[in-house]
Amino acid sequence: MKKLFFIAIAALMMAPMAKSQSNAEEVDFFQSIFGSEKKAMVSSFINLDGEAKDAFWTNYDLYETERKALGKTRITLLEKYSEEFEGMTDEQTDATMAAWVKQRKASDKLIDSYYKKIKKSSGSKAAAQFYHLENYFASAIRATLLENIPVIGEFDY
Repeated sequence: MKKLFFIAIAALMMAPMAKSQSNAEEVDFFQSIFGSEKKAMVSSFINLDGEAKDAFWTNYDLYETERKALGKTRITLLEKYSEEFEGMTDEQTDATMAAWVKQRKASDKLIDSYYKKIKKSSGSKAAAQFYHLENYFASAIRATLLENIPVIGEFDY
């Protein structure tokens, strides 16, 4: 689990650089590395056979496609935030916070919706494992972001 956590941190720190260079291919590359490592970690925790296994991985792959799209939104938000955080007006602050809240809710809703799909197709245990792992990854990413971005107003003098 620690290995994946450090990979997630590296991917998060590199992804905004890639986006700031306006190179979508690099963002896709970093997401694919993180996604591959993450999938290997998930496969080591969730052991299924037969139809339940096939259904799980079909759902997981669909989930990952949607998660990556949300990740690109997060990168866009980070890029915009990095350009605007110094001296944000109240209106900009409200808009920024609304976008971050919307992104977080969409991420949480995605995990919740796939928990239900996986439960139905692969059972409660696999769904619970998926839910726990994905929330762990989401929490690690959120904590890393919060530790590494300046707070609004931090540099106002």
